[in-house]
Amino acid sequence: MLHQSGIAITGSGSAVPAACLDNEGMSRLVETSDEWIASRTGIRQRRLASPEAGIRTIAAQAGRNALEMAGLTPMDVDLIILASSSADDLFGSASQVQAELGASKSVAFDLTAACSGFVFGMVTAAQFIRTGTYQTVLLIGADILSRWTDWTDRRTCVLFGDGAGAIVMQASPTDDRFLGFEIRSDGSQNSCLTLAFQPQSKELVDDITVGQGNFQPIFMNGQEVYRFAVKKVPEVIEKALFRANLTVEQVDWLVLHQANQRILDAVAQRLGIPGEKVVSNMARYGNTSAASIPIALDEVVRSGQVKVGDTIVTAGFGAGLTWGSAIFQWGK
Repeated sequence: MLHQSGIAITGSGSAVPAACLDNEGMSRLVETSDEWIASRTGIRQRRLASPEAGIRTIAAQAGRNALEMAGLTPMDVDLIILASSSADDLFGSASQVQAELGASKSVAFDLTAACSGFVFGMVTAAQFIRTGTYQTVLLIGADILSRWTDWTDRRTCVLFGDGAGAIVMQASPTDDRFLGFEIRSDGSQNSCLTLAFQPQSKELVDDITVGQGNFQPIFMNGQEVYRFAVKKVPEVIEKALFRANLTVEQVDWLVLHQANQRILDAVAQRLGIPGEKVVSNMARYGNTSAASIPIALDEVVRSGQVKVGDTIVTAGFGAGLTWGSAIFQWGK
């Protein structure tokens, strides 16, 4: 009989590429301006991976940093979950990250839920720890969406950046700091945000035809995604708070997916959470998809703003459409 275990979040880490494209540089690619981009999105620059860089490298670096903060080595890790929509290999990159880290005792798998991936990954990791199956989980959110961005489409190319963030989740015999969650999906709205495979017919033999091709660049209906986010994200946070038996007033930090400053402001306003509790770093990194929440979290942890025991509400939302919230207290 497996025992029920508490959960502690004991370390965070992040890694971003060195190359930085600011809005002035973006205005040389498409007809836009710093004022246009910043006023509509809050983004002023984004980090972009080189052609040689891969998910494997930045994900492993973020993982190393998180393990170091937690006082652990890669050999202490039982499970690696890589939340990503832009793996180096369609069969998955988690095992490559495991090898890069030297975490040979761990099992590793990929999880794809786009910009909600990190929250879905937290919930997944929590189930393995709760049941006593694994003691130490390294959760990494990493994306290189510059690979799949149409750099001639100013509606989308100004939004995305590359990066990775990670946390360590461990079994705790004394306290349980993973307080509650709520995750949702609505495939009927899938067409609002896609990175879709475009098949081309290839005839083989005797009227047998297969589809071969490539993935098309990211498409987004920005207005629909905005409407979806400002309606659904406050609802899912309220449900997670209810499950955690918490009130909005007990929230110390709101760490949302860094998609658009207007969305962050609207969600915080609907919930009645003051601006000083809302973490925002999209001005420097843009939308890094599954990496955005852990990168933002790592920054406020390392700056000393987040204290042990602080209550943190996260929420991701994006393609699928998927959305979800996870609530936890920081530290052992």
